[in-house]
Amino acid sequence: MHMKSKTAMNDIKKIVLTGGPCAGKTTALVRIIEHFSSLGYKVFTIPEVPTLFTQAGMNYLTKNKAFFYEGEKATLEIQLALEDKFLLMAEQCNKPGIIVCDRGALDISAYMSPETWEDITRAVGTTPVKLRERYDAVLHLVSAADGAEQFYTTANNASRVEQMNEEGLRIARLLDKKVIHAWTGHPHLRVINNHDDFETKMHRVIKEISNVLGLPQPIEEERKFIVKITGPLPDDCIESEITQTYLQGYPDAEERLRKRSWGRKQVFVHTTKKKTTDNEQLMTERQINQHLYELMLPLADPKRNTIHKLRRSFIYKGQFFEIDTYLDELDGLVILETKGITQREELKVPPFLCIEKEVTGNKDYYNYNLAKK
Repeated sequence: MHMKSKTAMNDIKKIVLTGGPCAGKTTALVRIIEHFSSLGYKVFTIPEVPTLFTQAGMNYLTKNKAFFYEGEKATLEIQLALEDKFLLMAEQCNKPGIIVCDRGALDISAYMSPETWEDITRAVGTTPVKLRERYDAVLHLVSAADGAEQFYTTANNASRVEQMNEEGLRIARLLDKKVIHAWTGHPHLRVINNHDDFETKMHRVIKEISNVLGLPQPIEEERKFIVKITGPLPDDCIESEITQTYLQGYPDAEERLRKRSWGRKQVFVHTTKKKTTDNEQLMTERQINQHLYELMLPLADPKRNTIHKLRRSFIYKGQFFEIDTYLDELDGLVILETKGITQREELKVPPFLCIEKEVTGNKDYYNYNLAKK
């Protein structure tokens, strides 16, 4: 069999499409296939393995622990086998490929205890870190149960356990957050909000995949606000520490190193942003190991301080927010950043925040400029 070169293999991107119940994944898959096929990509889609297993007779709600264990272990094994086989097939194509997984390996962990998940991954011969590294990006579509309840339905999935009532909505929201926690630590995890206009949600999916593929994108400002925290944050918010170092680079490009820590879990990312036109930019992100990160640190821009901040991420009424509390030289500055909320949409301000000033598009509050000495 003729095998493609290493260069051709690198053209294949593997992307997870995930999210809570009734999030729009089915529609998104269709849009992805149509959009990127028309751009010349070969698009493969890996079906949702738990749904295949349920249709074949697996019962994920069983009280039989041995049956549950073997079913979940088999679910992970088949998930990995499908991905590996489709990757081999994609390597034989003479065009760039995209493999889109309808849920990925780490989704499985959201439906069991941490102890059972540890047993299963050990039995399969892998680890959560290795599973996370299999994918180039993870797009989490927020469930309609959070902020878009009028669109929530169980009619399109007969095996769904979350029913269309208040308790069902509560379970759906909980599952949504469990899945986000399962993928926390992936350097390209993107949470796709609910929107008043569903088309906006689909547009964001296409945009994020385009970024992964290295296609120039319109420059869109995320909405930013200087805020005060006036009450306790949600118990399920995800906390991380970020250390951001800007490197000496080209005049028309921004280059940075980022270390992000969730407790003992650490991820290192090298990012370059370069304007291609007045209205478009090309952003490339690559995960690097700690050794390369430390080798590159001496290239830091001497005119800029290292940014240190505590980030807390959460969903509120279907909208995804990040609160950055700056430390060291910028101590006391707290910035709220929205993700994918357009200028014409209503901002659903959480009750534990007081907005002092909107700074969207204000270059003084870009991290790159905040770092100036």
